[in-house]
Amino acid sequence: MAHLSLLEQPVLVHTRPAIEMDEEQFFRFCQINDDLQIERTAEGDILIMAPEGGSSGLGSSELLGLFINWAKDNGRGKVFGSSTGFVLPNKAMRAPDIAWVRKKRLDRLTDEQWEKFLPLCPDFVLELRSPSDSLPRLQEKMQEYRENGAELGWLLDPKTKRVYIYRPDKEVEILDDAKTLSGGTVLPGFVLDLRKLWAAMERKK
Repeated sequence: MAHLSLLEQPVLVHTRPAIEMDEEQFFRFCQINDDLQIERTAEGDILIMAPEGGSSGLGSSELLGLFINWAKDNGRGKVFGSSTGFVLPNKAMRAPDIAWVRKKRLDRLTDEQWEKFLPLCPDFVLELRSPSDSLPRLQEKMQEYRENGAELGWLLDPKTKRVYIYRPDKEVEILDDAKTLSGGTVLPGFVLDLRKLWAAMERKK
């Protein structure tokens, strides 16, 4: 585990055709390796991510608290953190830093589905770039969310203070040094104060 913290990129493990894991087997694989942050691509490759540093970890925690408070007031859906896996329609398993799913979609899940990786693409996803994250890899991931049904996606880059906004059938919107972000019709009433987030991550708050 200590070696993972030194990695600049995720460890990519090819399994096919030597090893074929169905959804149940992959879920069990992740369970017995629960000290690792694992995702799987649509091609079946396994990604093992490095742990977050202090700045990114604090940023993720701040964001999760803000979204949970908003979701409780809104009442239309549930917020999930980075430990929750989602199996997208293309069969990739992803674990976004923040995800929000409408309650009516969650209500359709069986008890068995609820106990495992959720078989759906979140309505909203957020990825917070850490120093070890490759920007092109995160951009590909955001594009994958959009292609698989996400209605809104935010990619936040603390290093450049740049925000990438993903919406269906629209060009990616890029904001430089924006003060706030609005959730619009997907997250009505939610406003993220980016200045406070950056300040917290830079230990200025």
